[in-house]
Amino acid sequence: MKYIYPQEVITAIAAGDISALDGFRQMRDMDQRMDAAMRKPVSSKQKAEDSSKKMEEILRELDALIGLTEVKKLVREIYAFLEIQKRREKEHLITEPLVLHMIFKGNPGTGKTTVARILGKVFCEMGVLSRGHLLEVERADLVGEYIGHTAQKTREQLKKAYGGILFIDEAYSLARGGEKDFGKESIDVLVKAMEDHKNELILILAGYRDEMDGFLQANPGLHSRFPIHINFLDYTQEELLAISEQMCNKRQYRFTKEAKLALLRLLIRPSSENVEHFGNARTVRNIIERAIRRQAVRLMAKQVTTREDLVTLEAEDLLEVK
Repeated sequence: MKYIYPQEVITAIAAGDISALDGFRQMRDMDQRMDAAMRKPVSSKQKAEDSSKKMEEILRELDALIGLTEVKKLVREIYAFLEIQKRREKEHLITEPLVLHMIFKGNPGTGKTTVARILGKVFCEMGVLSRGHLLEVERADLVGEYIGHTAQKTREQLKKAYGGILFIDEAYSLARGGEKDFGKESIDVLVKAMEDHKNELILILAGYRDEMDGFLQANPGLHSRFPIHINFLDYTQEELLAISEQMCNKRQYRFTKEAKLALLRLLIRPSSENVEHFGNARTVRNIIERAIRRQAVRLMAKQVTTREDLVTLEAEDLLEVK
């Protein structure tokens, strides 16, 4: 790196102030040392250690999620599989093909999108995906209104997703409408992309369990293309309470004992015929957000508020939530 003496240093030297030159040289030497350190190559051992630490952080993020025991187990199986395949490749052993397209089945608010996002990070760190980002789309983003439009729209979304995960929510909606529906055209484009760009894309189809099962039965060729099926179970009442406390802690709020009891009454699962419309974690989030607004209205009636007032959610804040 070439250094040019600043005008103020030249002026100071001309005036007999040598200290200005010493100060400039010290700064120059420090910059050169930093520049050399940045250019120093990172050893393969250091890269491996950094990658291992990064994976530990990602898996801790997964473990921090409430519930999802079977999902966490399967994600760790996928991670272990990828790691062992890499080790086998180094030893010039036969490796299994990495077909990682997935089906996520479950009701809303059961963590499907959150887990997909974590998987993107895992696959990126493992070198399976170059970017590891998540692109979430639905039927309207893929299906056009006239002949040829659907293929164009679907390819545009695929292009955005390359290097990461394309997550299609309510994927069964692509098969509705019969043979003449443009959704079938979108499915054809997606299937072709899965073959042509198998090293650049992971496709996750998500939706209600029964609808996804019907969708796969109606499209026999799809089932074999998605070797990984993950069922996202509804949260128990205790898990929903834990999720609500976790959400509150992140927002620096807490419940009184009475508020917890009021919340539990709100979290009673609806009758079996309406269970699929129960929002799980989404329902919890909506309850908390509305309770926080109710608390704000309640506190506005006070001229003076304490820190305790500001962080506490009372039973009356939840009882107003309907």
